[in-house]
Amino acid sequence: MTAKAVFLSYASEDAGAAKNICDALRVAGIEVWFDQTELRGGDAWDQKIRQQIRDCALFVPIISAHTQARPEGYFRFEWKLAVDRTYLMAAEKAFLVPVVVDATTEPEALVPAQFREVQWTRIQTGEVQVAFVDRIATLLNKPVAPSVGRLARAVNRTPAKRLPIALIALSFAAVAALVVATAVRGGWFWKKPVPTLEASTASTSMATTPTAIPDKSVAVLPFIDMSEKKDQEYFSDGLSEELIDMLTKVPDLRVPARTSSFYFKGKQATISEISKALGVAHVLEGSVRKAGKTLRVTAQLIRADNGYHLWSETYNREVSDVFKLQDEIAEAVVGVLKVKLLVRPSLEGSRGTKSLAAYSEFLLGRQFMNRRRLDDLRRAVDAYSKATELDPTYAAAFAELVIAQVYLSDLTDDELGRNKAEATADRAVELAPERAEGYSARGWLRTVLKWDWAGADSDLRKATALDPSDSVALNRLCNLRADLGRLQEAIACARKVIELDPLAAKNWSDLSDMYAALGDYAAARAAANRALEIQPEDPFVLIHRAEIELLESRPAEALKFYRQVDPEGLRLMGTAMAEHALSHGVASDAALGILIEKYANSAAFQIALIYAWRGNNAVALDWLERAYRQRDGGLEGVKTDALLRSIRGERRYQALLRKMGLPE
Repeated sequence: MTAKAVFLSYASEDAGAAKNICDALRVAGIEVWFDQTELRGGDAWDQKIRQQIRDCALFVPIISAHTQARPEGYFRFEWKLAVDRTYLMAAEKAFLVPVVVDATTEPEALVPAQFREVQWTRIQTGEVQVAFVDRIATLLNKPVAPSVGRLARAVNRTPAKRLPIALIALSFAAVAALVVATAVRGGWFWKKPVPTLEASTASTSMATTPTAIPDKSVAVLPFIDMSEKKDQEYFSDGLSEELIDMLTKVPDLRVPARTSSFYFKGKQATISEISKALGVAHVLEGSVRKAGKTLRVTAQLIRADNGYHLWSETYNREVSDVFKLQDEIAEAVVGVLKVKLLVRPSLEGSRGTKSLAAYSEFLLGRQFMNRRRLDDLRRAVDAYSKATELDPTYAAAFAELVIAQVYLSDLTDDELGRNKAEATADRAVELAPERAEGYSARGWLRTVLKWDWAGADSDLRKATALDPSDSVALNRLCNLRADLGRLQEAIACARKVIELDPLAAKNWSDLSDMYAALGDYAAARAAANRALEIQPEDPFVLIHRAEIELLESRPAEALKFYRQVDPEGLRLMGTAMAEHALSHGVASDAALGILIEKYANSAAFQIALIYAWRGNNAVALDWLERAYRQRDGGLEGVKTDALLRSIRGERRYQALLRKMGLPE
């Protein structure tokens, strides 16, 4: 065995998979230690193993359900010897090349910690990618032998599965507690659902994702947190989000939004599946290991149609170099894709600061905001506020603080908090008038809190002009157009949002709401079904789906959906309407009574919907006027809500629209 040889380490049950790998490498002219005829025990054998591992160029451990099932085994002795050898090597030297041959995931794998610090390869049993052979040859600094052409027959060119990604899941009870607080206080929270994600197939009228995948396109998947305590997810997610933000600034490069890319977090999906779902030709993924002041980041760019690893790199840096590292990864990606990197302004994306401490607080704020529980919203406000204190010029932190302040003030009925949010929004725009984030946040605030339609339109148009790839800003503009009654325009706009962010359930649910307001229930149902496929347990999606059943006179089906909704306030609202349509007056009155008793000060808009559905227009208008006095966010959609059609001819309704500045 020479110093250029590869050592294959495997459990005996994986001998077949090991042989396939061995054969593919040998065809390419790469020497491999693999000899089943010499599998003998004893001191002589142990000594030979030690010598082989000490002399080999690369050590390839094969990981599978078989190694998982064997906490003890000779292969683990080999793994230990290989790890021991790494202590004598420079950090940059490639030696360990773990290979997974089944569905075993990286987080659950029973392997030495050192295996997790390097890039893994996933190979289906019997299928050895040409890209894997090329990678081994590259690591050996060895040209592939001319006979490698025979690999077209010997090796399957199937797309590589992406590396498993650790999922930090919210408990169902925690989500339910958040939704109760969120949905009941402000009606606009349930009218505009919280984003979540994936899609299968809907009706052809709903198909908006481009069928032709542009070659200059890439999806950035969430980088895996490989830190010892698994407590740096906010940092690894932040790195991924930064790369998305930076790459969206590259002309002619298609980059799906964060919501869609992060859908695959924790899911076992192949590169091919991800590519088709997101409409991209390439996928960027990697891992982050943060320990104290040191940072180890591994990134790899994969071509989706053949699974080739076009580029990969491991960076060992100080944490203080994270901004420079982000630039290097982005520049490497655009270099491989042969697109021109746009010269970026000094305030780049959400990074927009030179303070690492402020940036860290910003990332913490994002993590808390994504959870959206009441306590986490308070933590988000605190973290964003601290970021702005550490760097008073940090415009992106001010913009994110606006959103957290609005949510928190609405849940806690805090008028002072609302006023603070307005001042924060103005500050975000003032600090970075060339950036979209501040205008987007202020436009959203003006829509849901101020009913300042002209101001919101101006801000959101400015945001989308500054950054056409910002799907969140565009979604807010689409919903504003719907609020104003410009439904056809809103629907066309919403389709563009879905092209940018195809796996966001919120986008499909909003589109369903627009179609329902227009009276096109078939299209509304198709969009709601897509949202339900993406996020089947989302209470907001369930409510939209139930509403279609109500509007199409299928109250029994609507009730089935409403009963799945966990927040009590929303479940009571839907139950009261569905039971009334079923002529179950006692059950309907009981649900309405509990809703009024518990939530009259926070759910006036929802109570008005029930009375309008019953045809009791006078009482419905009383509750709408109360919602106006309480600044209920649900009134944002008062002009177009399909459940309010019975009162649209009422003079008091027209007067309410005038007071809110809405066109009659």
